[in-house]
Amino acid sequence: MIITHICARKRIHYPKNDVNHSMKKVISKDGTQIAYDKMGKGPTVILVDGALGFRSFGPMNELATLLSSDFTVTIYDRRGRGDSGDNKPFAVEREIEDIEALIDEAGGIAYLYGISSGACLALEAAIKLGSKVKKLAMYEPPYNSEDAARQEWKEYRDNLNKFLAEDRRGDAVTLFMKFVGTPADQIAGMRKGPLWTMFEAVAPTLEYDAAATGSDRSVPTERASRVTASTLVMHGGAGHAFMKGTALALSRAIPYAEFRTLEGQTHNVASEVIAPVLKEFFTK
Repeated sequence: MIITHICARKRIHYPKNDVNHSMKKVISKDGTQIAYDKMGKGPTVILVDGALGFRSFGPMNELATLLSSDFTVTIYDRRGRGDSGDNKPFAVEREIEDIEALIDEAGGIAYLYGISSGACLALEAAIKLGSKVKKLAMYEPPYNSEDAARQEWKEYRDNLNKFLAEDRRGDAVTLFMKFVGTPADQIAGMRKGPLWTMFEAVAPTLEYDAAATGSDRSVPTERASRVTASTLVMHGGAGHAFMKGTALALSRAIPYAEFRTLEGQTHNVASEVIAPVLKEFFTK
């Protein structure tokens, strides 16, 4: 099971020991150092992780490798994770500035791909940064405008804020895992395993993902209508029904957008399935 983005399921991608071999850092507008790696040649693609994911944990290394034959791929530690800093106070705008710093380092223009709550952040970046984002691809941003979902989201954020304010990092991670549907016995097993310390280290960034997803989790159709980049909005055909509705709503709101279903895929999309889709979209 991946715990790298909201509503994730099934597999764990273990940390890679060699991820730092090409690590670089860029300085964001507020002085925060953002760690990143690059691989491949060609136009720049920046990959934006979801909750708890960073360079040494999650699906992005595998995806970057698959894309590197056609693109210069940047994977980075979102602020507060891995080797990146985390100057305070936090705001979603700071994470957009982090992406802008990476784009500027790459020459001033890039393609963006975000998954789950990382897709929400990539959307906000595309709105704010305009022509610096040449194309935008999103996989299952977890917005949900249903009344029950919005109430659950409010309760989740209230409890998350409480746990983090009290520095109860383990409880914050447990809360997140329960929220995305992880069975209690699996959570209990992970709390005893070697990855739990790593989860706790990045627990404060769960609030960053929540902030990127929005105060009430509703589909931000009005803001999405401001995106000027060509956009691909995807969902998994074997995933949650609301994800399809969200993807459709966004694709209709964004002026130059297309909608695509990846058949047989859940929220935990296989890198070997999405890589050729991204290659096709970014090169046409």
